[in-house]
Amino acid sequence: QVQLVESGGGTVQAGGSLRLSCAASGRISSINPMGWYRQAPGNQRELVATIISGGTTNYADSVKGRFTISRDNAKNTVYLQMNALKPEDTAVYYCNVFRYPKNYWGQGTQVTVSS
Repeated sequence: QVQLVESGGGTVQAGGSLRLSCAASGRISSINPMGWYRQAPGNQRELVATIISGGTTNYADSVKGRFTISRDNAKNTVYLQMNALKPEDTAVYYCNVFRYPKNYWGQGTQVTVSS
């Protein structure tokens, strides 16, 4: 079994920064892709950023240049550094890891950006 525990959410003013962390436990290694998704009220869950083996990253167009995903393989932890936050970034942020054949999700952490 895999468990993901997120932390680092909160409320920040527009233009501010937050750093999310997600610690994975269980049978996870550096080869397992990890990522962050978000879901705003009334919207579908959407991809924010992913990172795969070797450190290759992918970002949603809406966060490119503002958010940075990284991982510490020794700690099985993935991070999301969010800078220049906008009110439209307000959502519940979910950590994700894929270990074949299943996707695993964290419980979510609320990020609120006030204007």
